[in-house]
Amino acid sequence: MQKVILVTGSTDGIGLETAKMLVSKGHHVLIHGRNPQKLAKVEKLLSELPGNGKVESYVSDLSYIADVEALAVAVMAKHQKLDILINNAGVYKVPQVTTKDGLDVRFVVNTIAPYLLTQRLLHLFGSSGRIVNLSSAAQSPVNLSALASPNAGPSDGPIYAQSKLALTMWSVDMATSLKEKGPVIIAVNPASFLGSKLVKEAYGVAGGDLSIGADILCRAALSEEFSNASGKYYDNDSNQFTAPHPDALNSTKNQKLVAVLDKILAEKTL
Repeated sequence: MQKVILVTGSTDGIGLETAKMLVSKGHHVLIHGRNPQKLAKVEKLLSELPGNGKVESYVSDLSYIADVEALAVAVMAKHQKLDILINNAGVYKVPQVTTKDGLDVRFVVNTIAPYLLTQRLLHLFGSSGRIVNLSSAAQSPVNLSALASPNAGPSDGPIYAQSKLALTMWSVDMATSLKEKGPVIIAVNPASFLGSKLVKEAYGVAGGDLSIGADILCRAALSEEFSNASGKYYDNDSNQFTAPHPDALNSTKNQKLVAVLDKILAEKTL
């Protein structure tokens, strides 16, 4: 059965490989990128794949809150129902830390944008829907003041690790709040040091086969093994569901983090 699937950050890396797999399986894939020319090339590439899949493209810069809102509006204008959202887009090193919204772009793209997009699109999912959030093995305690600041600090690695724990924390909190009424929400570490642009920029290494990450994202989106996994964390380094950082298992800390996210968005959205 064909699913309608939105994959953010799908013009390169794991996102592109995931989109290829999903289109080849015959699904209706909504791809996203911030560069219109690059997005058009990827749409053409995917549309020529065998498998009878369908492709739509959406331009949005997820470092800007207004663009995240516009992406949600554009998707809702064409679709009354979504089956799957894969929040894949992420950044590590950035040329400009502070966005025009006065926030740190690393937290915006990795944590805040996927939270906002999920919130805005949530009503399009039934209880059988799935939201797959691209987490990481790199997770460290979140400085809530830094999360809401224009510049969380000069060291990309620690900020990245905080942003991925924050993503995992809101995933667990949202899953806990929705329970059986909402879609399955899963945080996934696709595997460490895969050959994405992010890994090359961050660590200066070629990295491993991107299909490893794409395969687990497709499994999380489609397979029966993830059908009752809401609120869980899957670590593809160990090929199993496992415990995330202890902070993500602390409901009080999760709620405090979500309260900060809600406050940020209340101030930055209309």
